[in-house]
Amino acid sequence: MIQTTSIVSTLEEVPAAWPFQYYLTLPETLNGQDVKLKSVFNPDDSKPSMFIFFRDNKYMFKDFSAGKGGDALTLVKELFGYSKRWEAAQKIINDYNDYILSNGKYPVTIYEERARYQIDSFKIRNWTEIDKKYWMRYKISSKLLEEYNVSPLSEFTMSKEGVNKKVTIRGVRIYGYFKKDGTLYKIYQPTSTDFKFFKVCNYTQGYDQLKFDKPYLVICSSLKDLMAFKKLGFVNAEAIAPDSENSKLPMSVIDTIKEKYEAVCTLFDNDEAGLRAMISYKELFDIPGAHLKLEKDLADCIEAHGIANTRIAVYPVLTKALTGTIKELP
Repeated sequence: MIQTTSIVSTLEEVPAAWPFQYYLTLPETLNGQDVKLKSVFNPDDSKPSMFIFFRDNKYMFKDFSAGKGGDALTLVKELFGYSKRWEAAQKIINDYNDYILSNGKYPVTIYEERARYQIDSFKIRNWTEIDKKYWMRYKISSKLLEEYNVSPLSEFTMSKEGVNKKVTIRGVRIYGYFKKDGTLYKIYQPTSTDFKFFKVCNYTQGYDQLKFDKPYLVICSSLKDLMAFKKLGFVNAEAIAPDSENSKLPMSVIDTIKEKYEAVCTLFDNDEAGLRAMISYKELFDIPGAHLKLEKDLADCIEAHGIANTRIAVYPVLTKALTGTIKELP
């Protein structure tokens, strides 16, 4: 007689960590920790850019390389090309049943969300020649950096709840991104391979600087690209940027900019993540994208080709993205 007592029939009976453990063949057992690995969706991912993390009592994933993210159902749906979430749910149930018949039940763990590092303190320093050498690669001056409330830091200290030891990071290229009221919202370390950005809080970059007195708005991929766009000298267009290409602007901001400007478009990175973000903004908000095919991003274009040549290259793609609403972008 076939033994069926261990068979599950609903997704709720499948342990929360099992789909991630099984389909991603993780090298460690999930017990509430975050896991970083190479993208399973992007074979060209040279550095780990996919994260498995525990939030709000469930495991989630975020793949920055491929621009994907979500829960276990989203993971399986994307991995196997399903169009419906119920198809992914059925596969998880079937595969889990096969698993437990061969291996026994997967251990159920009561997870506790682990405390994350928070910025405890930071020290602002003066600008140096090292800073000048880095930012002027993109023709971004200290005046422009100050306009967007970017300050150089000598160090910052992180702390974690329940851990007595604090971690202090020091370096010659550390920059704090601040809101207009002086609140730190992000730390940027351009030369760090493991800790390039540290997000402190949500913020629409460049929003404080908008005057809403121009007909057009360009949504860039980063604050650096936003400042690079300013250097192109398009006098009838303003610019903002989300936290990253993989985080959307809040709906309140989308509604405001579509009301205040005659036309809006995105100008994201020339890579898979940037293209996915561009398509997403078109599908979700009906905001078209300008695809600049020179370098990876706008700042890199200015570094490689200069302001004048980059402006010449950007103009037609902006015009194409805003066809029917834009006649001249001097």
